[in-house]
Amino acid sequence: MLQAAPKTLVRRQQLKTLGLYGLLGAIALAMLFPLFWLFSTALKSPGEDIFQFPPQLLPQQPTLANFIAVWQTFPFADYLWNSTLLALATVGLNLLFCSLAAYPLARLTFRGRELIFSLVVATIMIPFQIVMIPLYVLVVKLGLNNSYWAVLLPSLASAFGIFLMRQAFQGVPKELEEAARIDGCSELGIWWHVMIPAVRPALATLAIFEFIGSWSNFLWPLIVLLGGPPENYTLPLGVARLAGGMALDWRLVAAGAVLSILPILAFFLILQQYIVPTDSGSGVKG
Repeated sequence: MLQAAPKTLVRRQQLKTLGLYGLLGAIALAMLFPLFWLFSTALKSPGEDIFQFPPQLLPQQPTLANFIAVWQTFPFADYLWNSTLLALATVGLNLLFCSLAAYPLARLTFRGRELIFSLVVATIMIPFQIVMIPLYVLVVKLGLNNSYWAVLLPSLASAFGIFLMRQAFQGVPKELEEAARIDGCSELGIWWHVMIPAVRPALATLAIFEFIGSWSNFLWPLIVLLGGPPENYTLPLGVARLAGGMALDWRLVAAGAVLSILPILAFFLILQQYIVPTDSGSGVKG
């Protein structure tokens, strides 16, 4: 009886683990099914009915003609270049300005530091729709309308990025900072040579968030770029234009949506290896 009890507990634990994995797998399938359906629709030939019931999950005659038609009919190369340029610029500017703003808030002592940080974090609760009109008026007065600078202006830095980098900087051991200061390193040198290498996982995380946010941003580019030539549109605006022009053929719309998703997946796969936490105190001996 005493030996059977541990076996029963182990079996129950295994059943709970199996049930948990099954539940997580079902949730993952439910979340991935729309993406799978999008890829399947983009690969279907014109003779296949995408609205038939029961739905046909796999295309009978897979074809890349939808992607070719979208690429040749609309200036998707321009859309892709515009979105890539703006997304990379947004990522670079955020990594620079957010880390510069977060360093004194995390490592330096001055009057009003906590108040400034609280005010920065409080701006996260302000919806973008509230500041959208003042930003547009500012952009127009600066003469930046219908330009990429108008798209970049609200994205130079983010309160979330400052918060994330401040928390990462606070986790760096003070011994590394003190050793660099004894060696004669300036505050800017400490930030660049000590802090930045120690918080690479946080930088990679911020880069992924900002890239996805910039790549999928639709409302603000629509406001500031709508009056310009279509060749200056970003990819979300291009997909919306495609949906308006090809609404009767959802295969082409699905192909355009797939083209807009692939760069995000590629960027995440490149940077996800750097998200693994590193031992920032590995250079400190006890």
